[in-house]
Amino acid sequence: MHALGAGYLERGHEYLMIVPGGEDTDQDTEFGRRVTIKSPVLPLSGGYRVISRNREVKEYLEGFQPDAIEVSDRTTLRGLGPWARRRGIPAVFIAHERADGIIRANVPRWIASLLPVTVLANAHNRGIARRFATVVATTDYAGQEFERIGVESVKVPLGVDLERFHPSHFSDQVRAQHATANESLIFMASRLSPEKRPDLAIDAVRLLGDRGVRVRLVSAGTGSLDADMKKRAVGLPVTFLGFVSSRGTFAHLLASADVVVAPGPIETFGLAALEGLASGTPAVVNANSALPEVVGDAGVAAASTPQAFADAIVEMLGRDPSKRRAAARAQAETLPWSATVERMLALHQPPQ
Repeated sequence: MHALGAGYLERGHEYLMIVPGGEDTDQDTEFGRRVTIKSPVLPLSGGYRVISRNREVKEYLEGFQPDAIEVSDRTTLRGLGPWARRRGIPAVFIAHERADGIIRANVPRWIASLLPVTVLANAHNRGIARRFATVVATTDYAGQEFERIGVESVKVPLGVDLERFHPSHFSDQVRAQHATANESLIFMASRLSPEKRPDLAIDAVRLLGDRGVRVRLVSAGTGSLDADMKKRAVGLPVTFLGFVSSRGTFAHLLASADVVVAPGPIETFGLAALEGLASGTPAVVNANSALPEVVGDAGVAAASTPQAFADAIVEMLGRDPSKRRAAARAQAETLPWSATVERMLALHQPPQ
């Protein structure tokens, strides 16, 4: 949202973002006006918040008088589509996750096996499509569940800040801080929650150790599985940093790693992996997600097993370091934020 806001402002537009948070705020930022509405944490989500005070959202919108609305929330903000239609305002829904994947990831496996997950997801997505003039999917993978119900989506890939994330941020000091000279540094930037499957990365480290492959996994992020993952990693070369608030530190970590690992099987884009590519660091990603589309030849796709991830890490580490870093950067350069901004603005233009 910040990247889109900055792009819209640069092109002469006003931008209001309304987001959930821990307290009410109303701020003017370099990305546009940001209103935070105090919102409850969704149980068992690892910290995700949902806006419950919808009347206030609509009051802010009434005051702002938007020409177009973008909604990225599948839950409590779906009603903004009809609200916008009644006022003649084009409303776009941006699919940042798949409904079927979210259902499967957040209920016990035995319950998911009994539920008609596809039927439920289809019904939910039909409701989305009825409410919004346009559905945007960031990848083909994200658009598949709308295609399944006969709804055409518009593909608009997300982007990456090619200056903030750059190979020049490689740091010998940062690398030495987290790994020894004879260890390969593997970096995972992910919420520690069920849908992200951080256990795949940790168990892959265990298998690599059994093979005599020396790696150090550094994990940035927190979530509902924090305690479970730390227990799982006892005795392994795994470091948990928690949430990394410094953008500079995060950029240095990405650029100084040998491989970025993204084990989530339901990712509809995967910004952290793309930021790794921009930093010159190749990625090992889950083959079941959208990430193979995003990383292309600059990554290796692995099935959802620790064995497959261990094999993929070994394969990537076996590539020539300078060539794999150059390929990573080249792939990222095909996805600048400027292209995302232009495509979104084109969607908002009234037909001639």
